[in-house]
Amino acid sequence: MKKIFTSLMSLALVASLTACSGGSTAKTSQTASGSSGSGNSITVYSPHPAETINLLVQEFENKTGIKVDIVAAGTGELLKRVESEKDNPLGDVLWGGGAESLQAYAQYFEPYKSSELENIDPKYYAKDNTWTGESPLPMVLLYNTNLVSDENAITSWKDILKPEFKGKIAMADPAKSGSAYTILVTMLTAYKAENDGWDFIKKFYSNLDGKILSSSSGVYKGVADGEYAVGLTLEKEAIKYVNAGSPVKMVYPSEGTSAVPDGVAIIKGSKNIENAKKFVDFALSKETQSIMSTQLSRRSIRNDVEAPKGLGPLSDIKLVDYDFDWASANKEDVLNKWKDVLIGK
Repeated sequence: MKKIFTSLMSLALVASLTACSGGSTAKTSQTASGSSGSGNSITVYSPHPAETINLLVQEFENKTGIKVDIVAAGTGELLKRVESEKDNPLGDVLWGGGAESLQAYAQYFEPYKSSELENIDPKYYAKDNTWTGESPLPMVLLYNTNLVSDENAITSWKDILKPEFKGKIAMADPAKSGSAYTILVTMLTAYKAENDGWDFIKKFYSNLDGKILSSSSGVYKGVADGEYAVGLTLEKEAIKYVNAGSPVKMVYPSEGTSAVPDGVAIIKGSKNIENAKKFVDFALSKETQSIMSTQLSRRSIRNDVEAPKGLGPLSDIKLVDYDFDWASANKEDVLNKWKDVLIGK
C-alpha cells in the first residue's frame, strides 16, 4: 500500500499553538477554548494564511476596539469543530474556506444579511444569507520554471498526468482543505465524460505517488521553493510569488477552471452575535476589500473594487460549468470516493 505523506494539524496541536502567543499563526491573542461572551471580544475560526489574518484582524481591532481571538486550522477541521460544538458554540465567526464547504454546513450558521450586499452579486452569497462570499478564487496550476522547461510547459489539467511529474506534484488533502476540495470537483467537472471524472482522478492520484499535503499553504510554498515541480493551488497565493519574481509561472488550465468564493459566516448560537455581525460587515466593506486586493492579491467580491496587480478580469478566464449546489450537497460522497481512490478500491 502506498504511504500517504501528510503533515497533519490536529485540533490538539491547534490548541497548543493558539494558546501560546509566540507560536501562534496570528499576532492577536489566540485561544482554543472559544469566546467567553464578554461583550468586547470575538472568536474567529479561520483557515486563512497568517499574512491575511495578521493584517485584517489588526485592522478590525483598531477600527472597532473589539478583541479578536483566532483559532487557525484547515477548513475541514474547523467545520467539524463547528458541528461538534453545536450545542455550546465556542466560536462566533468562520472566516474563510470554500463557499460550497460552508454551504454543506449551512445548518450550523446564523442567517445574516449584511448592508454591504448591495455591492455584491447575488451569485456570491447564500440565498438564505447563512454565508457570504468574500473573494472569488480561481484555481490554477503553478509550476517551477527551474524544474519545468519551456518545452514541457504546463498548460492544462491533463499535463499533470505526464510521467515526468510523478511524485513531483503538490496537492492538499480535499478532506482538510476547502480549496483542494474545489480543485477536486473542478477536475471532476472538466473530465466528467470519463466516468464522471473519476477515471481522470485515479490517473492523477497515481501521479501524486502517494504524496498529499494537509495544508494548502504547503502547495504554493513547496513549488516556489523547488520542492515540487507543479502544484494545484489558488490564484490569490500563486500571483504573490509571480509578482515577487519567484521562479514560477501561473496557468489557468485550458480545459477551464472554477472561481468559487471564500466565504464568511456567523456561527449559530454565537455568544457575541453583534460583534460577529460587525466582523462580517468589516470583511465585506469596500475599505477591507481594497486592502485585500492591493496588499493580499485577492480578488474582491464587490463590484466597485479593482482586480489585484497582475490579474486580468475574471471574465477573461475560461471556466468549467461548476455545479456549486451539487458540490455542496454531495461533498461527503465525493470525499468518500476520493478516499476509495487513495486505498485503491
